[in-house]
Amino acid sequence: MRTLALSLGIGGLLFTGLAIAADKAGDAAKGKEVFDQCSVCHNTDTDEKKIGPSLKGLFKHDKLKNGKAVTVDNVKAMINSGGNGMPSYADLLSEQEKADVIAYLKTL
Repeated sequence: MRTLALSLGIGGLLFTGLAIAADKAGDAAKGKEVFDQCSVCHNTDTDEKKIGPSLKGLFKHDKLKNGKAVTVDNVKAMINSGGNGMPSYADLLSEQEKADVIAYLKTL
């Protein structure tokens, strides 16, 4: 009986972990909606700089403007910390909204 309870408990934890991982995958359509507030400063359809750099083709570039590689973690860190005039969005966007925006940026 104890083994069955332990197996069910571990199975439940694994299922919960998979559900959380699925949430963080991001939805590009939702990300485009969230990105509307970013479009005041960032272009996505041209390479022209607005207030901030264009994000057109961001995930096709080798490096971010700060010299770091273009990875999900580095883009998320930039969203969280801001810099060079960009405010921090660490507390302004939920983790899901950040994942959605990153999914959208990957489509550009």
